[in-house]
Amino acid sequence: MSMELLLSEAKTATLWLDPALAAGDHPVSVRFTCEDSDSGHDFDPNSTESGCSILQLERNRYDFTLGPANGSKVEITVIASGSEPGKQQLVGHVLGQRALKDGKNITVDATKAYISVNVGRSSAILIVSAIVGWIYFAAWSISFYPQIWENFKRRSVVGLNFDYVALNITGFLSYSAYNIALKYVPKVEAEFFHRHPRSQNPIELNDVVFGIHAAFATLVVIVQCFIYERGTQTVSWFSRIFLAVVWSAYIVIAIVIQFSDVISLLTFVYVFSYVKLAITLIKYIPQGYFNYQRKSTVGWSIGNIFLDFTGGLLSMFQMFLLAYNYNDWPTIMNNFTKFGLGLISILFDVFFLVQHYVLYRHSGADHSSQSTLISGGGEFPHEHRTSLSKEEEEKLAVAGERASVPTLVRNLSKGLEPQQA
Repeated sequence: MSMELLLSEAKTATLWLDPALAAGDHPVSVRFTCEDSDSGHDFDPNSTESGCSILQLERNRYDFTLGPANGSKVEITVIASGSEPGKQQLVGHVLGQRALKDGKNITVDATKAYISVNVGRSSAILIVSAIVGWIYFAAWSISFYPQIWENFKRRSVVGLNFDYVALNITGFLSYSAYNIALKYVPKVEAEFFHRHPRSQNPIELNDVVFGIHAAFATLVVIVQCFIYERGTQTVSWFSRIFLAVVWSAYIVIAIVIQFSDVISLLTFVYVFSYVKLAITLIKYIPQGYFNYQRKSTVGWSIGNIFLDFTGGLLSMFQMFLLAYNYNDWPTIMNNFTKFGLGLISILFDVFFLVQHYVLYRHSGADHSSQSTLISGGGEFPHEHRTSLSKEEEEKLAVAGERASVPTLVRNLSKGLEPQQA
């Protein structure tokens, strides 16, 4: 279990003994020590040191006895001591073995006898952190819809790179599979707790909902790619080969797991998360290069980038906020994958904002000036022509045919008029 405390605050937890063990002849003695990680350390029953630095137990009592005399349960009062916040685990260790009535000895399993204690500086920081968490969750969830609306409004997906879409759907399907398996598949969860006996399941319900929603929104974009004007865009051979390798690996590993014990089910689930991390690293590159080739961001929704940037920035802000509240700065480096990927996503967002507002800020004006070029009988530059849908080009071409002759006659007549002295 976990416990949240503020400095100098105290809370009570209950330690229970299994009823089957409580019926024996001898009570069970348990000693609590403080440890800093889920890996634990070698317990020395002869040591009198508790190892507790940021917390203590009431009356400095760390040894407890459970049995029929006390109803097989004891109340443990945890106090946040000192002036420094932090995180520690209060871990129970059984002293020796215990004889049952039939004379057999049994070792009591105490793997669940622990409390993860977080001592924070301020409850206000926790409230702000929760609000920030919901804001960035909303920003990331909504970030898919500006691109969907942009495609719908233009009836075109020209300008949206198909490699980005293909990588995205594989990434979010993998992310969803990882979340669902670790959260709802009992065998996977049991294996996780076997490897990490004093850890909490890292997957929350909002992680599952976000992954499924993201995959659904990306599928909507894929449908738009089939029904709307897409020009000559296709998925590149690099992405096709990469995705073929990924999905083939999923199938092969699933078959291996079915017929052997070479790879555990939890390891297979971790593979889904590794693929998601790899895709997050590379998925923005094709779109950025595509914008560079076209010298335009037309068709690539900047609203998506603003929301993604907002979500990423707030996510990192929350990490620093919690690190400060619990004086737990090493956590950021220990979870460098999450921190690093968040930072990379923000850097890509900044790059796209620079493309849109600095490097190719006139691409929208070029887009609107194309009708003027056509109506005067001119020719589109190729890079601008790809920004329009087929329907838009046909309308502008018809308008150009109608306007070209009268415009030419008016220009010639003006040229023949006598000039004033």
